[in-house]
Amino acid sequence: MKAIVCEEPNHFAMKEIELPSAAKGEALLRIRRVGICGTDLHAYRGNQPYFVYPRILGHELAAEIVDIGNNPQGLKQGDRVTIIPYMECGTCIACRNGKTNCCTSMSVLGVHQDGGMREYMTVSSDHLLAVDGLSLDQTAIVECFSIGAHAVRRAAVEKGEFALVIGAGPIGLGVMKFAKLAGAKVIALDMNEERLSFCKDWVAADYTVNVKNDPVKAIESITGGDLPTVVFDATGNARSMEGAMQYVSHGGRLVYVGLVKSDISFSDPEFHKKEMTLLSSRNANRVDFEHVIESMRSGQIDTDAFITHRASFDGMIDAYESWLKPETGVIKAIVEL
Repeated sequence: MKAIVCEEPNHFAMKEIELPSAAKGEALLRIRRVGICGTDLHAYRGNQPYFVYPRILGHELAAEIVDIGNNPQGLKQGDRVTIIPYMECGTCIACRNGKTNCCTSMSVLGVHQDGGMREYMTVSSDHLLAVDGLSLDQTAIVECFSIGAHAVRRAAVEKGEFALVIGAGPIGLGVMKFAKLAGAKVIALDMNEERLSFCKDWVAADYTVNVKNDPVKAIESITGGDLPTVVFDATGNARSMEGAMQYVSHGGRLVYVGLVKSDISFSDPEFHKKEMTLLSSRNANRVDFEHVIESMRSGQIDTDAFITHRASFDGMIDAYESWLKPETGVIKAIVEL
């Protein structure tokens, strides 16, 4: 079978590899769609933490079951599924406390172990979720939205509060969408006017602010001088993350959703005077995936507009470089198999 391997930064190669077979407790899957996310883009460029080469990328996946044994979920051959790509140990303190998303021995498909940019793969059957009623495209972006859904749940967003989301990339858009669904008044902050316009149209963001135009003053005006009670930074940019505290209200929460390969520093007096809560949000849990699937089924997420670019499996390598360029207007790219 064919697989696309990232052999080193900035270099993909199409390879022939052996067709896998499912062991006990696993399912053999035919991959049908692969979503491209920031993790994949950073890994290709050599900027992704926890990453080694060569690696088969791909963790936003839509698949069909080719072979599966008895399983508690009752999944069967031919079922369409999405994959929870975070392989946890099940025994560490995080896992014992239900936080499998931050397992001490976390192994993520497409990052720590080979992912889904291949025709077939095997996955533990307890990491599969049935997606009856969803299209293949929708199924491929469940994981992407689960990151945002998890961040909003972790922050305990409440109806009526101001939620500022910094960064209007795919993850930031997901955070905005689920903050909006939770009843928050959403403020989108970015430097790209086209992205901010998309936030208005697609998220129905209540306010948009361009970071180039005195954002603190603009956000103070929006919130009546109070500043937002919850701020999410989804940029994966150290400078943005370090500056995010200036937007948080006294008594508010700051959530780092993006990940950056460097140290972050901030003013302790600023942090303390506000009695601020600082949170990180990593990956997602099954409950977040289920929330996303149900939100898609009920029509609360416009997935058609979210997917802006696509390529065939054979054409992915040629198309990939263009997906790294903001001027192409890419929000979410999908690879079809």
